[in-house]
Amino acid sequence: MKKQIIMVLSAITVCAVFLGCAKATTSSEKNNHSNTETAAQQQTQSEQPPAEQTPIVYMTKDISSAGLINIYNQLNFSPQGNVAIKLSTGEAGNTHYLDPNLIKDLVQSVNGTIVECNTAYGGSRASTAMHKQVAKDHGFTDIANVDILDENGTMELPVYENASHLKYDIVGANYANYNSMIVLSHFKGHAMGGFGGAIKNISIGLVSSNGKMYIHSAGASDSSWSGGTQDGFLESMAEAAQAVHNDKLNNGGIVYISVMNHLSVDCDCDGNPAEPEMHDVGILASYDPVALDKACVDIVYQTPQQQSASLIERIESRNGLHTLDYAETIGLGSKQYNLVNIDV
Repeated sequence: MKKQIIMVLSAITVCAVFLGCAKATTSSEKNNHSNTETAAQQQTQSEQPPAEQTPIVYMTKDISSAGLINIYNQLNFSPQGNVAIKLSTGEAGNTHYLDPNLIKDLVQSVNGTIVECNTAYGGSRASTAMHKQVAKDHGFTDIANVDILDENGTMELPVYENASHLKYDIVGANYANYNSMIVLSHFKGHAMGGFGGAIKNISIGLVSSNGKMYIHSAGASDSSWSGGTQDGFLESMAEAAQAVHNDKLNNGGIVYISVMNHLSVDCDCDGNPAEPEMHDVGILASYDPVALDKACVDIVYQTPQQQSASLIERIESRNGLHTLDYAETIGLGSKQYNLVNIDV
C-alpha cells in the first residue's frame, strides 16, 4: 500500500509541474519539501546534497541557452579541476543530438571539454579519427575541445562490491584526466535499453568498445555481445554508472542535466531515427541520476497517449524501468524525488 501511495503522489507531482502549476513535491509533507529546498540553497558550492535527503530535480520548460544556464545554476555546483562535459556527439545522419548552440554558453562558462567514447557497433564513430570528424561535422569542435576518451586505451574503475555482473568498469584511459563531470544527456528512447538518459550516458556512453560489450553481455565477455540476459544488461548499466558516479563524487564532483526534446523512440546513436511523436518538454537537472531519469520517465507516462504511446511501448518492451529499480537497489540513487519548477 505504501508503495502504491508513493507512485500516485509521484504521478500527481509530475502532472502538476508539467502543466505549469506551483512548485510541487513527491513527498506527502509540504514542510519536508521546504526544508529540503532550504538545505540545498545553504550547501556550499562544492558539496553534494546529503544522501539522506530526498533528491531535488529541477525543471524548466525553457529549452534555450539561457534556460540551460539557469537550471545549472540551481544546482549551486562548483566543478573542481579539469571539467568533462559528457554528451553524445550523435551518429552521422542523426539530427536529434544536443544542439551545440544550446550548450555552448554552459560548456564555455566552466571551461569544459566535451568527452565521448568510440562505438562498438561500427557506424561513423567506431574509430577515433572518424568520431572526431563526426564531432566536427555536428558542430561540437566549434564550441570546445573534444576528447575521445579511449583514443589512448582503457582503464578500469571499481564497481559496487556486491555487483551481480561486472567485476570492473572499462572506461577510456583519458577519463583519468578529469576531476569533475557535467553529464548533459538528451533524453529519448533506446533500441536496447528502452530509454536513454543520465544512467546510460555515464555507463555505455563512457566505456570503450570492449567495455560496451562487457556491459551488454552482463559481464560475460569484453569481446562479444552475447552471454547475458536483457535484465542483466540493464543491471550492468546501473553498475557501470555507479562506478563513474562514485569515482567523481570522490574527486571534483558530478551533476546531471537532461534535455527532453526531439523525443524519438530511437537513440542518437541511430543514423536514421524515427521522427518524434511527443512534443518537446524542457530541461531537468539533479545531483541524483536515478531521480533525474525517473522524473523524465514519469513525464513521458503523464503525457497524453497519442503522443507518448510509442515511447512508452519502447520503454516497456525492453523492460527499461528495471534499470531504475536495480540502480536504486544498489544505492546509485533514489526513485523518489522532489520536483521543483524554476519557471514559477
